[in-house]
Amino acid sequence: MEETAAVAGTTVAFPGDSRGTTQTGVRLYNERLILSLIRRHRSLAKVEIARLTGLSTQTTTVIINRLEADGLLRAGEPQRGRIGQPSVPYSLNPDGAFGLGLMIGRRSSDLVLMDFAAGIRARRRVIYSFPSPEEIMAFAEREMPGLLAELPEAQHDRISGIGVAMPFELWNWEADLQTPPGALGKWRGFNVAAELSRRFAPWPVRVSNDATSACAAELTFGAGAAYRDFAYFYIGAFIGGGIVLNGSLFPGRSSNAGALGSMPIMRREENGEASLQQLIRTASIYQLERRLIAAGRPGTDIWLSPDDWSSFEEPLEAWVSEAAAALAQAITALLAVIDFEAVIIDGAFPVDVRHRLVERTKEHWAGMDRQGLTDAVVVEGSIGRDARAIGGAALPLLAAFARDHDVLFKD
Repeated sequence: MEETAAVAGTTVAFPGDSRGTTQTGVRLYNERLILSLIRRHRSLAKVEIARLTGLSTQTTTVIINRLEADGLLRAGEPQRGRIGQPSVPYSLNPDGAFGLGLMIGRRSSDLVLMDFAAGIRARRRVIYSFPSPEEIMAFAEREMPGLLAELPEAQHDRISGIGVAMPFELWNWEADLQTPPGALGKWRGFNVAAELSRRFAPWPVRVSNDATSACAAELTFGAGAAYRDFAYFYIGAFIGGGIVLNGSLFPGRSSNAGALGSMPIMRREENGEASLQQLIRTASIYQLERRLIAAGRPGTDIWLSPDDWSSFEEPLEAWVSEAAAALAQAITALLAVIDFEAVIIDGAFPVDVRHRLVERTKEHWAGMDRQGLTDAVVVEGSIGRDARAIGGAALPLLAAFARDHDVLFKD
């Protein structure tokens, strides 16, 4: 009977799954655990895997060989220089599995094909004034054949499914998005998973909050893996976030933990008066969009040139200054609740804008009254505007190959 991996001295099995006590369950858990460890460390040799899991070298070798035969792992060049046999590092095989991701945003949507190592193989995008269910479904049906055509047909059976990253309760934000009254109401009774399943059977469809998906992408594929506890801000048309505790995404009792855009912050109006407002109404890109329109520029310039915002420097500077001051307040409030090791800021903006926003936030934060708080590092995210799409595409891959896959899914 195959051993069960031990982590931190504790024998583990599938959480909430009785299969974890069977031989098949143990085998599946061990495979998922090893894949997760290799994903986090990028590459590992068998002896390192055995040490991290508590499995015997013999059992580790059996599992590694099985995963390599299944095409999920690939062996690297032997590493020489030590006594004994050369050490062979193993990494994920990008061609081992694929996920399809649909990111439904408030101003644009992306459809992506992602490989097992989080590389985006193909992408399609649509921009709109506001999302409608009919337009999103038509976009997916129209672009899916071309997206799949960029993957050799022999690899189509390695597609694990479709993951959707989208804001929940879209209909609540009509006033902020300045859409026609009732324009977003169709989302109230629209079942995205069911409609996509009907169009793209037999692939399973999974849905997660867009900011939560972005946080999961940073944790799983980005620099977030370096921190055991962190708070995560993702700035899109609206700002959102996520929370990671003990190396795992924390969903909360209603899957709404990390709703950081709803945090109250003090905002000073142009007339000098201060008012208490939600962070979402200060540090969101739709506020920059409004500044562009007020300056006589089309707000769509933001979404049409996602990698270069140098052409609207004046409204951008004003937005960065206001957003950074608000983020500094939010970070201080967060650290009064949980002593996070890090706070990560990312978003749907150019890399130079992200760097500028983070540096300005740190300047404001340095001037805050932080007496009694444990310091954290404030750092840039590492994935950028693709974080939500990557998090969406990761949903079916995490469901099939990760050990803690249920945390992203909303019942």
